[in-house]
Amino acid sequence: MLSPFSDLSQVRRLEELAFAGWPALESRDVRGWRLRFSNGYTKRANSINALERNPQTGPEIVAGLESAYRERGQAPVWRLSPLAPAGIADILAARGYRTIERSLVQACPLSRRFAPAAEVVIRAEPTESWMAAFAAYSPVRPEHRDTMRRMLTAIAAPAGFAFVEEAGRPMAMAIGAVNGDHMGLFDVLVMPEARRRGLARKVTESLYAWAWGHGARFAYLQVVATNTAAMPLYAAQGFRTVYDYEYFVLPS
Repeated sequence: MLSPFSDLSQVRRLEELAFAGWPALESRDVRGWRLRFSNGYTKRANSINALERNPQTGPEIVAGLESAYRERGQAPVWRLSPLAPAGIADILAARGYRTIERSLVQACPLSRRFAPAAEVVIRAEPTESWMAAFAAYSPVRPEHRDTMRRMLTAIAAPAGFAFVEEAGRPMAMAIGAVNGDHMGLFDVLVMPEARRRGLARKVTESLYAWAWGHGARFAYLQVVATNTAAMPLYAAQGFRTVYDYEYFVLPS
């Protein structure tokens, strides 16, 4: 669904930014669709995405796009944004697909009002302790950890890996990826024992301040629509929904 306050050119821009901010190991563009492959690690990086309004559809095209995943031993996953053609959801439903998750793409203007917190350390590359905490608390299955590492280190600079530790224990973390005048916010994690201490606000606002210093004037994020814990924070920071998207998968 497209917000009445946005247009498809904004959707295209945010889609391209998000593809770069959370890079797949391999991408392939076919007839207006982008196929992303990352050995099955995360739906976002292993999905079929519309690149332009009304890309080509039809049984042969849909089957061809699916086959690229089956050849790799992966089940195809479709991620349908407002760029997806009308009727594609019905086509997928007829092929046995079902929706499993709806996410919101939100954006907000940045300004000097966001200040860094003293306890938040932001590095240009993930440290081994950052990687270990991310793998443990995201969580990332052992067979996907090499892919995770490759994807994280493939994020184009400037990237910011925010981390809060206490006595050598991870407390909170997040990723910022700057591309032009936008920063993408990814994977905000607060460990269970550190919740209700305002650390999500501190790591995110520290990244906004860091991004401002790198020339970003807007931030965007992707949040699962049922994540009621995160929504109030993002709303208070000024984020508003631009559009949403859904994942379509085949029953296992």
